[in-house]
Amino acid sequence: MRRTIAIPAALLALAACSGDYATRPPGGTQLQTPQNLFSVSLNTAIQLSWDPNARLDRPNAFEHYNIYSTSYDLDRGVCNGQGWGLEGTSVSEDFVVSGLQNGVSLCFAVSAVSTSGDESVVSPSRYDTPRYDARNIIIDASQSHLSTSGFRFDFGGSSQLGQIVSGDRSDIDFVVNRRNDGSIWLTTVRNGTSVVLYSQDPVTDLTSIDVAPIDGYFTGSIEAVTGYAYVFQTQLSDGLHYGAVRVTHVGADYIILDWAYQTDFGNPELRRVVAGGGARP
Repeated sequence: MRRTIAIPAALLALAACSGDYATRPPGGTQLQTPQNLFSVSLNTAIQLSWDPNARLDRPNAFEHYNIYSTSYDLDRGVCNGQGWGLEGTSVSEDFVVSGLQNGVSLCFAVSAVSTSGDESVVSPSRYDTPRYDARNIIIDASQSHLSTSGFRFDFGGSSQLGQIVSGDRSDIDFVVNRRNDGSIWLTTVRNGTSVVLYSQDPVTDLTSIDVAPIDGYFTGSIEAVTGYAYVFQTQLSDGLHYGAVRVTHVGADYIILDWAYQTDFGNPELRRVVAGGGARP
């Protein structure tokens, strides 16, 4: 259960992106600031990990890590510095913040606590946004089963995300087609939907898909290849949204894929990010 606490003023002042040490209390043992905070966007959760430098530097003095969060203003690109709360503690360099609301951004930071009870300066903050996802979804080629060959990320409301529908509809994001040579292709359909290949190399998992690319999107067809990821941008009434798919298998008449979708409009996080000196604008 997340609880709001009063973080020491020295920590608040340095929470954004400082690597300096706060004043060490007489007789106290202050550990290094945890470095390189990573985050992975999950469905109603965020997975955090960071370097073990604080623990390895003084293993006999290490007690645990404190994990903090606060709200994030995506439009202004800033964390709410006055509302940090303790998410929990961990003795290892990873932590899953669960029970979150998809599409709502949060900032996170981590500190190290010594056996004497002294707390390090918190790490540079990192924001992330939980997003909807699903795995092992089968979509048929329209030439085999038209009624289950279309896909749309968002028909409106959380209960209508990731819908497989008929491929002859004009309101879907893409349809799966099989060409004469047996290859399987994803073809954009709805006005406002476009696609781009995420990487020239395969990705190992859905969570490996990073921030949505800035440009390169097009309307039309792109071949579905096992292991590769594709990012879609879709224009809805409230703004631009991003979705991604990773193809896990290509059959003769169907594909199997994992998908992720960010309901927070204008937010490109799909996503794995690394701290680089404060929240990304």
